[in-house]
Amino acid sequence: MRRIALLTLIIACCAVLLPLSSPAQAQGEIIHIVQPGENLFRISLRYGVPISVIAAQNGITDIRRIFVGQRLIIRGGPVIVPPTQPPATGTGIYIVQRGDTLARIARRFNTTVATLAQLNGIVNVNLIFVGQQLRVPGGAALPVPTAAPGVPPAAAFEIGGQIQGGLNANSDAVMKSAKMTWVKRQFSSGDANALAFIGEAKAAGYKVLLSIVGDKNRVLEPAYQDEYAAFVANLARSGADAIQVWNEQNIDREWPRGQINPASYVQLLQKAYNAIKAANANTLVITGAPAPTGAEGAFGLDRVWNDDRYYNGMAAAGAARFADCIGVHYNEGVVSPTATSGDPRGDNYPTRYFLTMLQRALAPFPGKQACFSELGYLSPEGYGPLPANFAWAAGTTAQRQAQFLGEAVRVARNTNRVRLLIVFNIDFTTYGDDPQAGYAIIRPGNICLACATIAANAP
Repeated sequence: MRRIALLTLIIACCAVLLPLSSPAQAQGEIIHIVQPGENLFRISLRYGVPISVIAAQNGITDIRRIFVGQRLIIRGGPVIVPPTQPPATGTGIYIVQRGDTLARIARRFNTTVATLAQLNGIVNVNLIFVGQQLRVPGGAALPVPTAAPGVPPAAAFEIGGQIQGGLNANSDAVMKSAKMTWVKRQFSSGDANALAFIGEAKAAGYKVLLSIVGDKNRVLEPAYQDEYAAFVANLARSGADAIQVWNEQNIDREWPRGQINPASYVQLLQKAYNAIKAANANTLVITGAPAPTGAEGAFGLDRVWNDDRYYNGMAAAGAARFADCIGVHYNEGVVSPTATSGDPRGDNYPTRYFLTMLQRALAPFPGKQACFSELGYLSPEGYGPLPANFAWAAGTTAQRQAQFLGEAVRVARNTNRVRLLIVFNIDFTTYGDDPQAGYAIIRPGNICLACATIAANAP
């Protein structure tokens, strides 16, 4: 969480609005007209064509710079085949494929975007996800794409909260009033208190998520990785329901400076995954969540990798084989989680928005679900002015924090791409250079405004 100080962004990026395109000029070729707020990352996801390919096809030398009205040739994207017969009555299931948009799916099944949105509880029609299951008009007569067998069914959505220390009567009452069924704490590898916490949380009726960090100066040593794997295996054996392997490993506060590399992280993840599953096959393994950031241009790749670059590197190194869920953090929002534009900071960087952060994390992992191991909204109300690096949240009231948390639970639940959402946080008390208390849902005066909004949208 402390890395938000790194988030003074150099690069102005896009709001996520799905692009317009002209009819195909030839089979497999589309002329795309760049719209306000777009960038190559979003356009590449739209058409399922790598950024490097689009850049090469259009003579683009700086992939950060495209212009409204610019005509882009897109070759190699999916070709949409219209249905050969009118759809049947009733509804069927369609699995979203790479390159799909809601408009394309609507045309394919002779329906409208509004109908699909209503059938599926979609809040933002501009955001759907690879592997998402959509109800479509037409019943059993509608085909399921041949790519669907590789996509596992979505697991049930659940919510929880992160606490600062042990459970107490107050934090327990707050979490139960918010209908939270999971509790999370972070420990260092080797800390015997982690075992005690499992028993404490289980006795109170919670499922347990443990985020396990360690010595960043030794993390690349094979012997230390073995020690770490043995420790998390023992936690799984002792009843931990989920274990997150490390934390924000894309920044040098958590990983050795000059050696940040998703491939080296996946080596640790593989050892931990194999050890955990051997100890308890039912324990959920969650990847460490990269810090959401676009600061690599300001600080250099020896200190920080942008989270999208890091997620892609994790995928290329095979992380999907060694994780049940992709870890995600989101804690810099000041607008509704239904929004994909309008952030007052003006840069429209994707990590500003809940839905684009989710898309950013899952884009390299088709068929995987996200686990938000930290999701929170910062409010200074009742505490006083925020430090300069967090001044962006000065206008967020405690009531707005509560509203946004409730909306985030609802939106996450409706995507079918989120397995677990952990609210950051329940009861932290530090309010200094890192104002963690401002994220807490237990507000000054022992009031929890968010309990009702979260509970109203909980499973």
